[in-house]
Amino acid sequence: MQIIQTGDGSHTLYLPELNETYHSRHGAFRESAYVFIEQGLQWRLAQEPVPSGIVIFEIGFGTGLNALLSLIFAEKHKIKTIYHSIEQYPIAVEVAKTLNYCSYLEDNNLQGIFEALHYCDWNTETAISGNFILHKILADFLSPAFSPPQCDIIFYDAFAPSKQEEMWQLPVLAKCVEALADGGALVTYCAKGQFKRDLKSLGLKVETLPGPPGKAEMVRAVKA
Repeated sequence: MQIIQTGDGSHTLYLPELNETYHSRHGAFRESAYVFIEQGLQWRLAQEPVPSGIVIFEIGFGTGLNALLSLIFAEKHKIKTIYHSIEQYPIAVEVAKTLNYCSYLEDNNLQGIFEALHYCDWNTETAISGNFILHKILADFLSPAFSPPQCDIIFYDAFAPSKQEEMWQLPVLAKCVEALADGGALVTYCAKGQFKRDLKSLGLKVETLPGPPGKAEMVRAVKA
């Protein structure tokens, strides 16, 4: 595993054995902020009030960047947020500590919070801040024994279909749709045709949106 700098100056991780990165080489921060926060979390909250707070389910905790950006959003807007994230192969905390997200945001006060995301226990809910509860799930999403938590939005951030094909199959997507609340959305950087057709077959309204830097398109799929 190697730390590399992406096009916007923020870090990502590169796995030589898969020839795959955790985020876009064109900009890790810009991809996460656009796909998951702007077109996902922010969009969902603009649709209707959520007085009791919002529940997010992320597939692939990875570097913790999506969780960090969600925490920042929750605190800025005072939105009670429960953030479930499943990961089968966590990165080492010592690796996470060297990622430059907090200095990239020019807020070194975030460093302790970012490290807390990685240090906190797995399979238990942890209050990271006044508005953000993190529940990291150490498990295999593909296991028949695993059922996703009920949620308002899904951050589908598995590795690309060409690298992790099993995570993009219809039965896996059906698991997600079952967990998604009415009016909720699944957002992802992927916009492959078969993927979109599968989501439509599961009853979701599929929107193909302009993608983040380096990608022509992304997908937001809404459960009516």
